[in-house]
Amino acid sequence: MRIISGKHKSKRIQAPNKLPVRPTTDMAKEALFNILNNHYYLNELSVLDLFSGTGNISYEFGSRGTTKIVAVDAHYGCIRFINETSKTLELDINTIKSDVYKYLENCKTTFDVIFADPPYGFETDQFIKIIELVFKNKLLNEGGLLVIEHSKHTTLESEAKLSYQKKYGGNMFSFFENSEEELE
Repeated sequence: MRIISGKHKSKRIQAPNKLPVRPTTDMAKEALFNILNNHYYLNELSVLDLFSGTGNISYEFGSRGTTKIVAVDAHYGCIRFINETSKTLELDINTIKSDVYKYLENCKTTFDVIFADPPYGFETDQFIKIIELVFKNKLLNEGGLLVIEHSKHTTLESEAKLSYQKKYGGNMFSFFENSEEELE
């Protein structure tokens, strides 16, 4: 994997093979950040990266100037890898080893962007639980965005806060907004 843009542009990061991860592809990540960059000043955001895995998304935000990043993953090896890599890259990423659902149930902080990349084997109701917890617990700031990466075979179209979906190969991003505005 590589960092697409920012102060660490083109920096390659090699994650250990033993981590149980499937990093977002460079093509999909570049498309996602093009969308986000058109709607936000990335250096002003607070970001929550759920199921953070290798930290791929967190590094991209950090490289682009975001300084308030929280990365949550249940796997100790992933958290350790993110800590080591963020230290090497001099990025301030706050890591939390936790079950994502427990974290969302107890979280008292709000964010501008929440990114979730759960395992592709998740059932639809597991994705919906993420959406419900984020909105029930009011974890998004006004104008905030929940982005869920999932397989093109997962259907989230019926969710009330869904404002936009974009497909990249086998990946799909579903955008859920904390406002009445539509993301284009």
